[in-house]
This record gives sequence, C-alpha cells and structure tokens, in this order.
Amino acid sequence: MDVIIDMRPSRPETTTVVTRGAARLLVDLGYAPLAEVTLPNGRRADLMALGPKGDVLIVEVKSGLEDFRVDRKWGEYAPYCDAFYFAVAPHFPEGVLPDEHGLVVADSFGGAVVRESPLTPLAPARRKALTLAFARLAALRAAGVNAERLNL
Repeated sequence: MDVIIDMRPSRPETTTVVTRGAARLLVDLGYAPLAEVTLPNGRRADLMALGPKGDVLIVEVKSGLEDFRVDRKWGEYAPYCDAFYFAVAPHFPEGVLPDEHGLVVADSFGGAVVRESPLTPLAPARRKALTLAFARLAALRAAGVNAERLNL
C-alpha cells in the first residue's frame, strides 16, 4: 500500500509564510510595510505599505484557492491605496486571480512581483490623511501599543 503524505503547510502556516515573504519583498523594494491594518471601512489589509515617494500599496494574502473563492472583500481596498496586489505561495494555481491586480509570489524567504499592479493615484487629501494615519499607527506599534486601526 502506498502512503501519500501532503507536505504542503496548513492555511494558517501558508498565510504566515506568504505574508513574511511579501513583507520582505516590499522592504527590498523600498517600502515600509505594516501587517494587519484595519482600514477606516472596517476591512483589514494583510499588508499595507508606504513607498519612498509616498505611494500606498495594499497586499492581500491568499493561502489557497478556497481562501480566494470565499473571501471577496479585497474589492473594498481601492479607496485606500494607489496599487493593489495579491500575494500567493508558489503552489497557488496560475490564472485564477484577476488580471487587473498585481501579483506577488512569495515564500518565507522573500518574493517576486510576477505582475505589476496598475496605478490608481489617490486624491492628494486622501493620500495626506492616509500617510499621517499610517505613520501614527507605525509609531504606536513601535512604542509597544497593540494598535491595528488606521484612524483618518
């Protein structure tokens, strides 16, 4: 009798690994990422990052096909970023994710941008408010405060 062992990590492990790799990629690209940022609309971004020129990215981590199929909240992130990316593990099925968003493939060591996201620049007033809220959230976390919400 043959025994088949599935060596792929569980959904939570995959989420952790992909989030770590995507965050490392963002740092390598010059971005300052924060994980699990609750947006003003109540949705939580897996990663939100501020770029060296003030651009704002949101990255939605998908642990697998089922996670993508049941979780459609990512459409509500657009008002809070210039660019939106999905981040997936290397074993995620190709061609399933929508082409109109960026794509990152990541593991625990890093990642690669497979498809660039189209840029939809934020309005200047929204950018300023988001940048200040992002900076305050980062400072609170650096001070050891368990903060998650972006307050505009």
